[in-house]
Amino acid sequence: MSTYTLEIPAPADWISENDRLYWAQRAKIVRAWRNAALIYARQARLPKLERAHITATVHKGNRRAYDAHNLMPTAKACIDGLVTGKGKVKGYGLLPDDSNEHLTGPDMRAGEPREVPALVLTITQL
Repeated sequence: MSTYTLEIPAPADWISENDRLYWAQRAKIVRAWRNAALIYARQARLPKLERAHITATVHKGNRRAYDAHNLMPTAKACIDGLVTGKGKVKGYGLLPDDSNEHLTGPDMRAGEPREVPALVLTITQL
């Protein structure tokens, strides 16, 4: 089993389960996270995998209390940037799909505050 770490500095606001954004505003933020994951995966030259487990660690820029699991939409946008894309949405191709057949997780974790907020994905090949 191999493990890879992908750090994605926050390209936009975090996407929360509690957000009540207009769909176009939300789509812009989702696109920013998805594209950031794609770019950083290319830079890291991650291998193509058939199955993986992903743990997503949230490193915010402050010490305010938050629920890491509420930021699942942020992790979902990043994972969409990592899997093989369909149609107009291009993905890196780390996994063939983000279905249960290929992906376990993401498991959300709260990390330590950082000067530059980031989502760190720990990808373990299964």
